[in-house]
Amino acid sequence: MISTDKKIFEDGSDVRDRMIEYGKLFDELNIIIFTPRGFKMKQIAENISVYPTNSQNRFFYVFDAVKIGKQIIKNLKLKIKNLQNDLIISCQDPFEAGFSGWLLTRKFKIKLQLQIHTDFLSPYFKKESILNRIRVLMARFLIPRADCVRVVSKRIKNLVSSKFKIQDSKLQILPIFVDIEKIKNTIVTVNLRKKYPQFEKIILMVSRLEKEKNISLAISAMKEVIKKHPKTGLVIVGEGSERKNLKSRVSAFKLDGNVIFDGWQNKETIFSYYKTADLFLITSYYEGYGMTIIEALAAGLPTLSTDVGIAREAGAMFTQRNFVAENIVKYIENNIKTAELRNYPYKNKQNYLEKFKESFICAS
Repeated sequence: MISTDKKIFEDGSDVRDRMIEYGKLFDELNIIIFTPRGFKMKQIAENISVYPTNSQNRFFYVFDAVKIGKQIIKNLKLKIKNLQNDLIISCQDPFEAGFSGWLLTRKFKIKLQLQIHTDFLSPYFKKESILNRIRVLMARFLIPRADCVRVVSKRIKNLVSSKFKIQDSKLQILPIFVDIEKIKNTIVTVNLRKKYPQFEKIILMVSRLEKEKNISLAISAMKEVIKKHPKTGLVIVGEGSERKNLKSRVSAFKLDGNVIFDGWQNKETIFSYYKTADLFLITSYYEGYGMTIIEALAAGLPTLSTDVGIAREAGAMFTQRNFVAENIVKYIENNIKTAELRNYPYKNKQNYLEKFKESFICAS
């Protein structure tokens, strides 16, 4: 597997725990992670090895990943007789990681699975940076050459299928697992209403503070919301490169008393927040899936979202970007108390892991 998620090196992280679960499905799992210098190879389970690229800079990620991949495959050749049938390279994006995987599969004549976790076909994705425009070109080159493509939502599947004319047999829908029962059964440890008693209604956002999340739209909407409901609060959970800009925007709009940046929180605290907030808000330009939408709805929290990711399928209330403030006000005045998660097919982790293993069948 080739990935960009450095959190796998962190003890107790969600991504590491997922990889350990996935490793139980295979004889051996080798994971290459794009990293800068300073990381060490780790054995996170008996059959799971994690290799950092330790690259000089991001321009060397692909070359360093291919170098490590070649050595791993050469070692596997000594142990596996039918390497071409028993080995699959899975890449967690159809961009740089995917290109690394394609170079390896081309050399060793083995199968390639590409994973698509973001809506790279959204016009907003291309507008975000020159690098993203290059990534779209990479995806257009790589996706038709993959043996199997895993996407995280029906929406992304339909977009990829129509754009690239990929056969249904090569496309698998499989999001990241969300433990619905755990969320439902979590006991509230931090009550947002008690933590911030100054607010009559609390709007919650759980997000990386990055441009594509468009949190500035939520802040602009709050400027209008408090004109009618001045005791409404927006609590933003998360960190990111946009934090300073967003805080400046809050101050410019004189919203310091209504908008709170709560930093990163652990999962148990976030689950408590879902259960004690009044409304969950998503204002992203694009999402591949939107796991927080699933989590919020699983907790029974009404969710208002732009038309991204899983929002429509899961049962969130839909809003156009121009009407976020108006729809927040409608929600407050309609006093909606609970919501219900729809169309989430994985009742338990074992059911999900069976589907995860099946997602490689089209590449075998």
